[in-house]
Amino acid sequence: MIKTLAFFGVLLLGAVAFSANSAIAKPAAMTYYVDPSGSDSSGDGSLANPWQTIQHAADQVQPGDSVLINPGTYAGGIVVETGGTADAPITFRANGGDAIIEDSGDERDAFFIDGADYIVVEGLTIQHAERAGMRISWSHHVTVRDSTFADNGRWGIFTDFSDHTLIEDSQSYGAGLEHGIYISNSSDYPTIRRNILHHNHGCGLHMNGDISMGGDGIISYGLVEGNIIYENGYGGGSGINMDGVTDTIVRNNLLYENHASGISIYRIDGGSGSQNNRILNNTILMASDGRWGINIPDSEDTDNRLFNNIVYNAHSWRGSISIATPTLEGFASDYNILMDSFSVDDGNSRISFSEWQALGYDSHSMLSSPDQLFLNPDLDDYRLGEGSPAIDRGVALDEVTDDLLGVHRPSGTAYDVGAYEFTDGTQPPPLPNRFYLPGVFIRLDR
Repeated sequence: MIKTLAFFGVLLLGAVAFSANSAIAKPAAMTYYVDPSGSDSSGDGSLANPWQTIQHAADQVQPGDSVLINPGTYAGGIVVETGGTADAPITFRANGGDAIIEDSGDERDAFFIDGADYIVVEGLTIQHAERAGMRISWSHHVTVRDSTFADNGRWGIFTDFSDHTLIEDSQSYGAGLEHGIYISNSSDYPTIRRNILHHNHGCGLHMNGDISMGGDGIISYGLVEGNIIYENGYGGGSGINMDGVTDTIVRNNLLYENHASGISIYRIDGGSGSQNNRILNNTILMASDGRWGINIPDSEDTDNRLFNNIVYNAHSWRGSISIATPTLEGFASDYNILMDSFSVDDGNSRISFSEWQALGYDSHSMLSSPDQLFLNPDLDDYRLGEGSPAIDRGVALDEVTDDLLGVHRPSGTAYDVGAYEFTDGTQPPPLPNRFYLPGVFIRLDR
């Protein structure tokens, strides 16, 4: 018995020693540098002797490593195939100044994350790709933040079969054929937060489960919050499109001057109707050539809820909300501020606010117009003005605890309606006036 215990003691001590040696042997996370003046052949990736290309760095990294990209212009067509882990992501970060990835070289996409999990991309400008500025494919837990996607051929960012994608504090504009951000193909748990999406030919944000490509064809458990989405849809496509999207919260977004629909909840390619979504505290102002502010055209798009939204339309006869049928199962809409134009036959005809209320919708809602609601709508300042009818008009919502600017809700006696909570002018103004010409993004201070 003593010999047996001694034998197991040796095994135990050996296991401890092996574990300790393994911990010691684990390579430390490295920080590498890339600079246009560096060299992939003679450089070692150090600050003093950087590599020249991002692709070379991507081919060397291991979990936990960071690639700091010095200011300059770099060739696109980068493919990242090595991923990190939850405790040790791989990071590609601009190292001060403008780090620009230009075109897509011999590839279709400028920056392609392919089967690589736990990647962080931060502070880059990616432009003029043949197809996507960035593609994220079969990769989970990819984070993109503080980056700009400009004038790319089809999409700013495109994802497919990629769960837990986080895109935040970024800008995507000038997508030539389609969308600023496109979440596709059974990609669950996407978070799209505090981005500026504008002047894209199609949608600002398109979410499409697309069952024809495999999987369940459903995008579930998304969060779309605090985005500013404007001047999209010249070629069709909503500010926010939801095709086969379920159990998703869309809150505190500002959509204005979009030229197709505002928010569309539907099924064309998805594996199911778009169901059980919450559209909460958004401000939606449609252009004079736009379609309906909120569009739910299919009878299978059930259990969607619209609360605390401002929806106004400058079109001559289109209005706030269009649904396919007044008997949509579980559909609820209330505590909104709207205009006197609705449809229950997919926009083919209109009914009045009183007729809409008679169907059981928006019993606590009201009608108003931009000049009554906002601080300075002529300058695209859609904060609430003093005395706005949206102040204290909303209902308390567990899913909404602050506003687009991070102001706590409620700041008064009750929740305000729309993306902004009234603060008596103490908060800084939103982003200044902006306009866009192909290849040129200009910001005008107020």
